[in-house]
Amino acid sequence: MDIPISVLVNLPRDPSQSIQDLSDDHHKRLRRFIHKRVLNPEDADDILQLTYLEAWRNRHHFSAQASLSTWMCGIALNLIRNHFRRLYAKPVHCEFDESLSHGQNEEQDLARQFEISRRLENTLNAIQHLPLEMRNTLYASLETDGSYQDTADALAIPIGTVRSRLSRAREQLKRATKSHPFQ
Repeated sequence: MDIPISVLVNLPRDPSQSIQDLSDDHHKRLRRFIHKRVLNPEDADDILQLTYLEAWRNRHHFSAQASLSTWMCGIALNLIRNHFRRLYAKPVHCEFDESLSHGQNEEQDLARQFEISRRLENTLNAIQHLPLEMRNTLYASLETDGSYQDTADALAIPIGTVRSRLSRAREQLKRATKSHPFQ
């Protein structure tokens, strides 16, 4: 069930009233769409509210070429992307507490650093031994921030092929780099 465009076009100036005018079914579907992509409930609810606000602000841009649900899901998807870009653009700030490091055994620290270096070297070596199409798909995926659709578009291949290649590449890399966990 889709809501008529007239409901969105003729929304009152009060955003709280406009949300009440939208159908419960549409609201629930849009909420599920957002919650499926944003696992933090508070962030998802904020994005839901922003979606309604952006839809109201940009109601004159709606051309009715797609359904209202599709249009609003598009708005929500853009807001979700922006949310994650902002989230991951913030540098993680953590302070180093020297008093905690003095009690550690330096041999264990050196062994751990060696293990990390060994794993990194194994991973890079394993990537070089992947079949060319898997390696190219992996690199394209990294370039497109892991989006299957963007990777498929960049390589001009079906999205199912991208998923398959990345899945096989992950499995091969896991097998090639498998070792004991850090002690």
